[in-house]
Amino acid sequence: MKDFMARNPFWTLIIVLAVCFLIWAIFAPWPPGFVDTFGRKKIFLNALFNGVTLGALYFLVASGFTLIFGLMKNVNLAHGSLYLLGGYIGYDVANTTGWWLLSFIVVFVVVGAMGVLLQVLVFQRMEGQDLRQTLVTIGISIVVADLMLWYWGGDFYQILTPDWLSGPIQLPIVTAVKSSGEAVFLKYPFVRLVILVASIVIGFAMWLSLNKTRVGMLIRAGVDDRDMLSATGVRIQRVFVLVFAFGAGLAGVAGVVGGTFQSLAPGEDTRFLLASLVVVIVGGMGSIPGAALGALLIGLAEQFGSVYMPTYAVVLTFLIMVVVLAFRPQGLLGERR
Repeated sequence: MKDFMARNPFWTLIIVLAVCFLIWAIFAPWPPGFVDTFGRKKIFLNALFNGVTLGALYFLVASGFTLIFGLMKNVNLAHGSLYLLGGYIGYDVANTTGWWLLSFIVVFVVVGAMGVLLQVLVFQRMEGQDLRQTLVTIGISIVVADLMLWYWGGDFYQILTPDWLSGPIQLPIVTAVKSSGEAVFLKYPFVRLVILVASIVIGFAMWLSLNKTRVGMLIRAGVDDRDMLSATGVRIQRVFVLVFAFGAGLAGVAGVVGGTFQSLAPGEDTRFLLASLVVVIVGGMGSIPGAALGALLIGLAEQFGSVYMPTYAVVLTFLIMVVVLAFRPQGLLGERR
């Protein structure tokens, strides 16, 4: 952080001013002129929190993708199908058993097992052949999408929130002040906040695992020089199979999360695959903090765009990607290789 501040004083100043403005916009009462420009404070805060929680969902999907694509150099364009399949399986498990948390465990195991099959049957046979991996995984995603459409149909599905997570929670953020002087506080769905906290914990645990553990050291060493690491006796293929299984399982878990506070339907696999690609490009390939930052930016851009610029909401997402590619092709937190 100190190195970044020393090398980029201008951008450091911009970031500090933006953070100060955001803190003021969240906690301070808005003057009338500000309300006329941006609408009611409640609308702004809902867009802000929706963007942050949507970014948490994007991070869960993209973090698995950045492990598989960014670190292992496996072009898995069936990643979105793993997300949607995990959501559908989670819906069935939660509806059948009534246990919302059980659906996460079942989905992680089942979709992780599918990741093992993909790694062993597809990617180990096509190492270093990016074009073949791309074409084969596109074909797999089309087949899986048709199978899901055949089995679950084209209806919309929503995983019911358990009673202990349902309903809003009052946050200590004032959205307005009544004429009587009474403050009106923001209420926000409790389940979204829990999912946000869980995403932060998962992201921090992944960063620690990659940077502070022996397994993380082996993964990074295998990416940099697989032949040399194999010569030391490490069975790098087993390590990569486990990483692929974890990334796939994480995509399935994200499907359960997405089915809880959004919905599941045909086409969501393509949407989240594109979102994962954009997040990884913006944040930097192979970077967990980069995936978190990219997911946050894309989530906020989508939500604020849909509220304040609904016609150009989609354009904002790709505008961010174009700007990053133009000025920092390796991503915001990526490293040049």
